[in-house]
Amino acid sequence: MRDPDTVSPNEPGAAAPPAPSAFLARWGTYQAERFPLFKHGVLVAAFSYSAVCYSRLLRTSDGASFTMPGMIAGLVAFACCLGLFLQLRIADEHKDFEEDALHRPYRPVQRGLVTLRELLILGIIAAGIQAAAALVLTPRLLVFLVITWAYLALMTKEFFCRRWLVRHPGWYMFSHMAIMPLIDLFATGCDWLPAGDQPRTLGLAVFLMTSYFNGLVIEMGRKIRKPEDEEEGVQTYSRLWGRRGAVTAWLLAMAGAGGLAIAAGAIIGQAAVVAACVVVGLLGGGFVGYGYLRRSWSGSRIETVSGLWVILLYLVLGIVPAFLRAAS
Repeated sequence: MRDPDTVSPNEPGAAAPPAPSAFLARWGTYQAERFPLFKHGVLVAAFSYSAVCYSRLLRTSDGASFTMPGMIAGLVAFACCLGLFLQLRIADEHKDFEEDALHRPYRPVQRGLVTLRELLILGIIAAGIQAAAALVLTPRLLVFLVITWAYLALMTKEFFCRRWLVRHPGWYMFSHMAIMPLIDLFATGCDWLPAGDQPRTLGLAVFLMTSYFNGLVIEMGRKIRKPEDEEEGVQTYSRLWGRRGAVTAWLLAMAGAGGLAIAAGAIIGQAAVVAACVVVGLLGGGFVGYGYLRRSWSGSRIETVSGLWVILLYLVLGIVPAFLRAAS
């Protein structure tokens, strides 16, 4: 009798290869649960194209002829930024695997839907696409891409001080959110690096700091929950700081992002418009925070407002002003 391992896939008794539909279904389920493409895509599109537009606005003085950034620059920024956020998710899956297996066995990796090895391969494929896309514009973009990857690698290793960071969750958040300005710097570079014309340093710095605070808003917003929604072993800010403390910190992060956004808007002559949007956003955040504390609204409303806040700021900081200037 022949060894079953030597049976040809086309012979009777051979195990059928996985159907393409099953493969797609697995990854479709994974993205729906851990990396919703539509939700992330909208945020990343606003984030990346705003960075490209803001860079162009910084490089063009008032009264000078203005043209919108090219489609290629926008697509490269979007593809690379989306890849970086995917790689952040993959890094989290690896560094949190044991903790998730203990406390969250229902997640896709823990229940065997996809493996860590498959996710690693996906991250490598994404890196290849990012590198190729960056080269389309200029090889100099690879420098910013490698720097961001290096910081991501340090995050995956928890900066080699995991125990200390776990004991100091505030520093954990602050250190991990530092990757946001790095990603945004890459996105702005999709405009100014190919042109060989660096934008004004102050404006660029303020815009990058706005991204840092927006990262804090998103991070805190997704980890504020009602007491009955808390899970054992899951470190949320509502559990660490209490519900009132978590909402206060979240609103302070919004206020910080709003103040920096107004400053960034002033540099491109849009302070009044940005300030009006910041006021509206803060009022909305305060209303939802009040509902969470006083009316037991779900923490998911805070997460939703966080996403809408970030999209609004990036629209009024880069995309809308760029379209208005191009049309004038």
